[in-house]
Amino acid sequence: METKRLILRELVISDLPATLEIVGDDVTMAASNGAWSELENRAGLEKQIAGYRENGFGRWAVVLKNTGRLIGICGLQNCETDKESVLEIGYFFNREFWHNGYATEAAIASKNYAFDVLGESEVFSLVSDTNIAAINVAIRNGMLVRGRFIKQNKGVNLTHYIFSARK
Repeated sequence: METKRLILRELVISDLPATLEIVGDDVTMAASNGAWSELENRAGLEKQIAGYRENGFGRWAVVLKNTGRLIGICGLQNCETDKESVLEIGYFFNREFWHNGYATEAAIASKNYAFDVLGESEVFSLVSDTNIAAINVAIRNGMLVRGRFIKQNKGVNLTHYIFSARK
């Protein structure tokens, strides 16, 4: 999938170093209760690769068209709230590339894919209440707050907003 400035493609094992630059960064992952280890990164990448086969979608590598550099991870994944399973648009970006609109551009493309290709009528983003940048991406993606829930991550309870956009 392509946008004006980005290519969204399936993640592959050779993306491990680039994805670790993102999820292995304490600042980037502060709202998720800290950076991932190399093992957690590998497990996450393998989960996405399996998801492509099982579901036909997943979180994708976000690559700059003009340089070919992997700068983020964005896309669709089935996730749990406290009440239901939802199709979530999630996004993590190398902080070197924050504040350029890339997360919003990739999130909008993911929403359009869910509506136009998968035929979904609603998509969600589950965002930590402390992650103001991710909240703003959800809002710019046309989403509204539909609720809140507590999500446990690494033994810590984190409050999350449930954002969604309807077709």
